[in-house]
Amino acid sequence: MEILLWLLPSVLVTCAAMAWVSWVGRERPERERSQAEQERFAQAIMRPLPEDRRRTRQRERSTGVAVRRDSTRRSA
Repeated sequence: MEILLWLLPSVLVTCAAMAWVSWVGRERPERERSQAEQERFAQAIMRPLPEDRRRTRQRERSTGVAVRRDSTRRSA
């Protein structure tokens, strides 16, 4: 039974992590937002986005094949 003592630290850390996650993830009551907070939120939502943020980037699709770079471009 003594051989299982090396598992004790990991069991304790796991139990502590489960307790912490359950405490942090608990359901909290909704608080009432003030009129000023609601108006500030509405203004932020209605504000137009900058043009450079609106464009979507085209990503290269990965083929799963590694491509080597030229050895002439390698810096020594």
